[in-house]
Amino acid sequence: MSRNYSCILVEQDGPVGIIKLNRPEALNALNDVITSELVQALNAFDSDGNIGAIVITGGDKVFAAGADIKKFENRTMTDMIKNDVLDWSSGIRAIRKPLIAAVNGYALGGGCELSMMCDIVFAGEKALFGQPEINLGIIPGAGGTQRLVKAIGKSKAMEICLTGSVKLNAHEAHAAGLVSGVYPVDQVLKQAIKTAKIIASKGQIAASLTKSAINQSFEVSLESGLLYERRLFQTAFGTEDRKEGVDAFIKKRVAKFSHL
Repeated sequence: MSRNYSCILVEQDGPVGIIKLNRPEALNALNDVITSELVQALNAFDSDGNIGAIVITGGDKVFAAGADIKKFENRTMTDMIKNDVLDWSSGIRAIRKPLIAAVNGYALGGGCELSMMCDIVFAGEKALFGQPEINLGIIPGAGGTQRLVKAIGKSKAMEICLTGSVKLNAHEAHAAGLVSGVYPVDQVLKQAIKTAKIIASKGQIAASLTKSAINQSFEVSLESGLLYERRLFQTAFGTEDRKEGVDAFIKKRVAKFSHL
């Protein structure tokens, strides 16, 4: 990926795409530029057949400290409806490949929401998660009131969103189910990349189907979700990767997936 971005850094580690939010002077606040570049980079990795998983991270002291509040100063309701500043979140939701967030420091407001858009979240020991939007007279708008409830339950999500002051530290977030694991600050990105490489070693089609099936479980009844899963299970039998995976298992060798 050769494009130069102004607010993110992009690199590739083997089959893993890595995107680093890079507005340190603004604590990685999510303005229109950084979110647009983020979606562009994600789409580029998503369409790259050599990439099997994607990691999103920030700095050692901040993942993203929310939205860039200055852009809200003169916005009206009509303006917000006509020019949806949160449309970027739909672009991230459309990414088919597994996304892993490596979070250090503050993940507040839009930063917390961005981490929850990812499929797996790893946190550094000093990470803090919160939704302080109510302090501005507004509410979370990129999934904070929806994904947080599904991750940690109604009561705690209500407390976090209604007080605007309660934050979950890394270990609390882990105990609540918001993050998958907690690691030293200098190890969280390495762990995310390590896990991403494991995922990338699998068949990309199966990984995409798995992600779709799990996400569907939040949208539909159990019966509908089971039917959806069954259809995707059956779909996987039309792939070359299924033939390779089964043959490798039977012959006790390492599978070489072609993602076909």
